[in-house]
Amino acid sequence: MKSTLPKTGARGVGPPATPPRRALSRGRTPVGRCPHRAWLDTVCGVEATARIWSRTALSAVRTVLAWAGVAVLPLLWALAPVVATSGGGVGVMGWWLPERYLVPLLIVALPAALLRRRPLTGLGLMLLGATMTSATVHAGDHGYHSILFNVQFLAVDAALGVVAANRSRRVSGLAAVVVLVTQLLVPFVNGKVEGADQAPLSVLTVVTAWMVGNSMRTRRDHAAALRAHAAAEAVTAERLRIARELHDMVAHSIGVIAIQAGVGARVIDTQPAQARAALATIEATSRDTLAELRRTLGALRRGAGEAASLDPTPGLADLDRLVAAAADAGVRVELRRYGDRPVPPEVGLAAFRIVQEGLTNVVRHAGVDACRVTVSCADEVTVEVIDDGRGGSVGGEGHGLIGMRERALALGGDFRAGPRPESGFRVTARLPVRTPIDGDRPSGGAQPADDDRPAGGDQPTDGDRPVGGDQLGAVVRP
Repeated sequence: MKSTLPKTGARGVGPPATPPRRALSRGRTPVGRCPHRAWLDTVCGVEATARIWSRTALSAVRTVLAWAGVAVLPLLWALAPVVATSGGGVGVMGWWLPERYLVPLLIVALPAALLRRRPLTGLGLMLLGATMTSATVHAGDHGYHSILFNVQFLAVDAALGVVAANRSRRVSGLAAVVVLVTQLLVPFVNGKVEGADQAPLSVLTVVTAWMVGNSMRTRRDHAAALRAHAAAEAVTAERLRIARELHDMVAHSIGVIAIQAGVGARVIDTQPAQARAALATIEATSRDTLAELRRTLGALRRGAGEAASLDPTPGLADLDRLVAAAADAGVRVELRRYGDRPVPPEVGLAAFRIVQEGLTNVVRHAGVDACRVTVSCADEVTVEVIDDGRGGSVGGEGHGLIGMRERALALGGDFRAGPRPESGFRVTARLPVRTPIDGDRPSGGAQPADDDRPAGGDQPTDGDRPVGGDQLGAVVRP
């Protein structure tokens, strides 16, 4: 019989190592591609991705222009004195003719194309060009040389700011010293620029350019540090959320399994029926826990574009399952429900996990065979778990109490846990319902009075238990 298994990769598992390329049919637009590029894909047989093309093309153009400009610098250095002399006889104001500035300024401007990739190299070539131009061009009057000097070295100072914004403070500081010393010495070499008059302006422009660039680098580093800190906090919060979810999910089931395994081991010879019941409980609890683990791991592995799982999230409607599991572990649970207001899924999940962890603590630590769980749904969801067991110390919080507190605080609620004055332990959580729905407040006797709902650390007594229509649900498992 011909095998119907899909082809696998080199290790025999997963998709093929080299997926076949899908032929493009004329007139059809592949999914995810721009319609007006379909004809280009059909003719060329390649995917025309605008982003990749623009990046590679612009990078290539910048590289070619930058090094082409550097290559013609020697020619421009040779032409600079000739061009500067060409307008020498055009009157007293002949120094302002544009053609006399073109070549000297190109000598300084062309290396600026290197500032993006190699800022130090670009700054060095710009400084060298400005220095050689000022040292070799002697034609013209003082006005021509002053303007040429100021414009060229202002461009050099701007390049210094780029270096300060992209290099360390030590490197950019050394570059600033070199630029400043050069600007202070060039006027004395040229002879037609007043060095004493230019010195204050040179110091001011160099210091300003360095400070602006250094400020930009510091701000960028600070923003990067904030982003890294936020990413680390997000990872930590996600790890805590996963740990809390796994703890609440597994601890309860493991506690039930451990108790049932102990019961089965003790009565396997004398009461085989009870031992079989314990094994059945262990099997059912294990299957439920495995299903929840798979659902959680599937949610963690799901990508950003994948659809969410259709499995329902545990909520207040699943509390009976917790009551039954606790009863199987030997603890009778009295479940009281007040109100039928719909709550958001995250609030229902938090309430479910708090009840689950509270019952787990009763089963594992209280040493009693009965407890009471009260859930009230009104403007806020109030959850209370009370037992008459050994109590405990407030300072000895474990992962369970910490997880319950984190769940309540994450929703803007309140959490309290501690021993009761008479005996036992009380866990109380208040979870606000942030999205009120009009008309969902129970009417008549469905809404318990203020003295019927557990508030703060007050324990409802048997006299507080509503009767008739006020009690929407009460489940007692033997």
